[in-house]
Amino acid sequence: MLYGRSAEQERLARLLAEARAGRSGALLLRGEAGIGKTALLDWLAGRAAAQAHGDARSDGREVRVLRVTGVEPEADLAFGGLVQLLWPVQDRLNALPAPQAAALRAVLGTGREQRGPDRFLTGLAVLTVLADLAEDGPLLCLVDDAQWLDRATAEALLFAARRLAAEGVAMVLAGREDDGFTAPGIPELTLPRLDFEDSSRLLADRGRAPALHSQIITESAGNPLALIEFDAARSDQPHQHAPLPVADRVSSAFRARIGGLPERTRLMMLIAAAEGRGDLPLLLRASKLLGVDLGDLAEAERTGLMYVMGGAVTFRHPLIASATYQGAVLARRITVHRALAEAATDPDCRARHLLAVATGPDQEAALELAAAAGRARGRTAYAAASGLFGQAARLTTDPRQRSSWLAEAAALALAAGHAAQADRLAQEAGESADWLADGLADDPAAGARVASVRAAVAFELGDRSEAAHGLLARLGNAAPNTAPPEASGLLRTAAAYGWLAGDADAVRTAAARLATAASAADPLVEGLERLCEDDAEHGLPLLTRFLEGRPDTTGPRDADEEQAVRMLALTCGLLLGDDEAAHALASAEVRRCRSQALIGQLPHALDVLAQTHLLAGHHRDAEAAVTEAEEIARDTGMHRRLVRLGAVRARMAAIEGDARRVRELADATPPALRTGVDCALVLLDLGLGDFGSALSRLDPPPPGPDRYTWLSLSTAADRIEAAVRLGQPERAAEALRHCESWARATTAPWAQAVALRCRALIDDRPEPYAQALHLHEKGGRPFERARTELLYGEWLRRARRPNEARDVLRSALATFERLRADPWMRRAAAELRAAGERRVAARVPAENPIDRLTPQELQVVRLARGGSSSREIAAQLFLSRRTVEHHLYKAYPKLGVGSRRELARLDLG
Repeated sequence: MLYGRSAEQERLARLLAEARAGRSGALLLRGEAGIGKTALLDWLAGRAAAQAHGDARSDGREVRVLRVTGVEPEADLAFGGLVQLLWPVQDRLNALPAPQAAALRAVLGTGREQRGPDRFLTGLAVLTVLADLAEDGPLLCLVDDAQWLDRATAEALLFAARRLAAEGVAMVLAGREDDGFTAPGIPELTLPRLDFEDSSRLLADRGRAPALHSQIITESAGNPLALIEFDAARSDQPHQHAPLPVADRVSSAFRARIGGLPERTRLMMLIAAAEGRGDLPLLLRASKLLGVDLGDLAEAERTGLMYVMGGAVTFRHPLIASATYQGAVLARRITVHRALAEAATDPDCRARHLLAVATGPDQEAALELAAAAGRARGRTAYAAASGLFGQAARLTTDPRQRSSWLAEAAALALAAGHAAQADRLAQEAGESADWLADGLADDPAAGARVASVRAAVAFELGDRSEAAHGLLARLGNAAPNTAPPEASGLLRTAAAYGWLAGDADAVRTAAARLATAASAADPLVEGLERLCEDDAEHGLPLLTRFLEGRPDTTGPRDADEEQAVRMLALTCGLLLGDDEAAHALASAEVRRCRSQALIGQLPHALDVLAQTHLLAGHHRDAEAAVTEAEEIARDTGMHRRLVRLGAVRARMAAIEGDARRVRELADATPPALRTGVDCALVLLDLGLGDFGSALSRLDPPPPGPDRYTWLSLSTAADRIEAAVRLGQPERAAEALRHCESWARATTAPWAQAVALRCRALIDDRPEPYAQALHLHEKGGRPFERARTELLYGEWLRRARRPNEARDVLRSALATFERLRADPWMRRAAAELRAAGERRVAARVPAENPIDRLTPQELQVVRLARGGSSSREIAAQLFLSRRTVEHHLYKAYPKLGVGSRRELARLDLG
């Protein structure tokens, strides 16, 4: 019987009922130790069992229950919680897509397959397993003491929980307040303490006389566990009328009870508390070494402090284990851990106990910890691996190993998404390696690793320029000649960081050093340097050469360099103006990330794909790509990347004239990342007729690399138009030179057309307009074509050539209507009326069926129309099969179809 928990029980019952109805949900129970979280989980598990055996309120289907409990000593044991949860259902792994099955077999230690490097793949695999289990009936997943889950398990479970939708899975997690466990995106329910009435009912149920309730309730402050323990203390001293013999903390009560047990019982309890997992065979081997045995636990069992059943030893409450361990002196704890290390057969378990034994430098323990870290890294438990490498570094007697392990710990912390911790570890690694700058030749691989990690940390923390300059500074002037392979890779990374930071000096410095370090010219870095000098004529062909060589075939790179170069490759595709090639490159990268389950790299690829959709006028597809990128970035904790995804939304809002939305995005974007949103503000000002603001923004234009983003190049044309409309064409001279220089260097017809449009504006002549429209006919960027038609129509009307004007203005209006470009629609309609067109009204076209779909429904429908099965779509979009089918079920009536076969006949644009 639970007292004072009716509201919480009702909430949990609804969650279970939703799962029975095929809808998924998750909930986090919060509360202090002893507040009753475990009791509620037990109640819910019991309710699920009762409903399967004749409860009239249910459909009678059995609810499968999976349960895992976090264990404090295992908090650093990679995937220890996931093994506990999934071991009973490991037979379901065969049904998973191959990369996911390999990931979970690596976690469970049941396979030899190589798994991918993405740590989020495990979360996706957990989602698929839970969804597959729910195919057989509702599934209840209970997670107790979540604050003690190892981080890899927590990340995997939370990734799955946030993406549950229509599978019939209910997940309930329970964790302590203010104990470091966070679950963004998961609803929370905080358990309050019991009021006086409910506390009295609990005590009355235990047979306590009402006259004694008040004192016990006051001492316990409504904490249910405290009520029970203080009541037990009163029972042991029934005639005690003075203050209770225990303090106001339950742990004190437990320590007092433990202290009254026989010495051998306390030692056996300490072995169990230090071991943590309840592994009975290990406990028996360790206890034999210390001269005690299982029979010595009889008194602890009799008093209800511990249970021994099913081959496991369990404390009734985690606070009892904590009280047992904390109540023992250090020397006794070390003796117990040494015995456990000697008795352990699992190397990770042995390493954990050796760490507890070490009181100073210990090379044997350090080597075993490093080996355990390597195994955790191989399972992509990067946070656990980082902690183990850090601990190994602090125990080693070898300074070089210390620096190397700290650098690896920093890299893994960064891979786990913990940039602040990575920064601290990287700084510690650098300080421990005073040979770093001059000693790169002495140990180039280790020095390069430290330098690379520190730069990657700075980049991820948002200071991209510092990432580039810091890397250059740590390399030192002598590095290129003394260690060409390592230095070349680091210099290439520095150039990439410099470009992405808009720091021309960093790009120039890296290029100059690389010229002396590399045996062959590097077209990427050389091309970037040329663009920093505003030399598009020579820079763009070099970037074309780089892309034609394919970024993944230019030689071996480490992970940081590979990621930086891939990011640049996608950016270069847009920079060159070949939108079709850029779209193909971005689509291929998205497919690569999906097929290899590289979830952490997917948001950037989706961002670039969204940009190519936007440029092609496919705004709904752009929105779908950005929405998915945002969801993944949020689900995987990449909060800094979220703000970088606002430029596409801002551009769409600017085209549509949504001033409030553009300004909201601008306010939410840090100054260092504002260039893209500022470009959208220029376009918004221009569309709304605020030419002064349009011209004054980004004046002077961004220096160096930022001048060559596709947004900046589009904005150059915007500022030229604003200057001409203000009657100040001289203010557009530099922008015109920049625009024409870039257009000459690229082969993109649309780019040459925009440059001609700008020249026509400045010279006020019709010939460049006509030439521009001829180039626009070759395709690309419909919004830019419509703007050229609008400006040419305006010129023709002013030149008293209304018939010609109406032809191009009608075309412009049609495009603006399709793009829902409200301010531009109104301008085109006004020009048409001025040119003599009757019955002109700017109007949004009839609703396209795809406009009725949510972004995720649109993605699912497109993939289904292309012939992908629900399981294939689920693997690509990191959803469950049930969720995919749920989206199709909702999309069919919106599209007026009833099956996949009918989808194939639809024109989805």
